[in-house]
This record gives sequence, C-alpha cells and structure tokens, in this order.
Amino acid sequence: MQSLPKIKVCGLTREEDVKLTLSLGADYFGFILYPGSPRAVSLDRAVELAAAVPMGQRVAVDVATSLEDLKSYSDAGFDYFQIHFGADFEHNRLAEYSKIVGKEKLWLAPSLASEDTFTEVILDYADTILIDTFVKDQFGGTGKVGDWARFNTLKERYPQTNWILAGGLSPSNLLHALASTAADHLDINSGVETAPGIKDEVKLREAFKVLR
Repeated sequence: MQSLPKIKVCGLTREEDVKLTLSLGADYFGFILYPGSPRAVSLDRAVELAAAVPMGQRVAVDVATSLEDLKSYSDAGFDYFQIHFGADFEHNRLAEYSKIVGKEKLWLAPSLASEDTFTEVILDYADTILIDTFVKDQFGGTGKVGDWARFNTLKERYPQTNWILAGGLSPSNLLHALASTAADHLDINSGVETAPGIKDEVKLREAFKVLR
C-alpha cells in the first residue's frame, strides 16, 4: 500500500493561509521570492510569514537565483531552496547552488518542454527534483496540468531521487494524479486559490481531505 504523499502548499502570501495550512498538516510551505511571479513576496515578508512554520518545512522559491540571493535566503533561515531554471541555464551555477546550501536542501525545477531531454547531470547537484507544467516564459503557478506520464518515467528511472509533482493540482484531480504517478511528493498552488496568492479555504480543506 502506498504511503501518504508529502504535501507542499506553495505561493503563500497571507498569515491566515499559513495558519490554515499548518492546521491541515502540510509538510512544506513555499514562499515565492521571484519578482516576476504574481505570488511574489519580499524576503522580509517571507521571513515574517515563515516565522509560524516549524523548522524543516520552510521553502524559499525563486527563478535562476543569484548566488548572493541564495546565500541571503539561507541566512534568513529557510530550510529548502526550490530554484526554477530554463533549458539554457548554465550547469556550473547549479553546482554553485549545491555548494552553498547542500545537495540535500536544494530542490531543482527544470523547465522542460516535451521535446527537451532531461539532463541527468542535474541529479549530481540536488536530491530533489520538481517537475512542473511547461509553459513558455513562465515558471510555475500556471494552473495547467503537466505530463504525468513523463513524471512517472523519470521517477521510475531515477528512484534514488525525490520527485515532486507540480502543475494544476486541485481537489478534483489529486486522486487521478496519484493513481497515474504514484508521486511521493505533491506541490499544490493555483488549484486551491481564488486569486494568485489568495488561498481558498474550501478548496484547501478539500485537497487535504482527499489526500489524508
């Protein structure tokens, strides 16, 4: 029997949503620091929101982060660092990320179009890989369901890696997603919102009811 998946709720911007997510028993709490996201918060604001979250559950989320910013996120007390990047991103930067925070704390989220080959070398830098829906010039929070078959293939091919399924997950498709992928980790964001960064209490409760 499959164990319960770990759940990350991402794009948190309000204290009340953090409090609700805590009460529901989420495993990880994501705070987006990428200015281009409609769910972006400043580092100071993210620190305020994360203050209520237990150690070991706070995730800083960014895109193609500078080394200086990553160091500041680490110094601010975040536990994990989810970094999205495009196909043309230089892999030597990924190696630097890994040196700064450690392979076990780095979550890499490559932006993969259907025709893109998954680059195995990134597994040298991070123990955890997040696969989100590909939308050109966007990084996460699209509300669109991704390629679950590809996710499953990668998970089976590289079983030593932690794989996080993201992209358009909502109460209405979570069971289907689990049946299709046997994902151990789920990232929920736009599928439990009324607007970007504003979580819907009913949808969020329903998502946890479905999964728990």
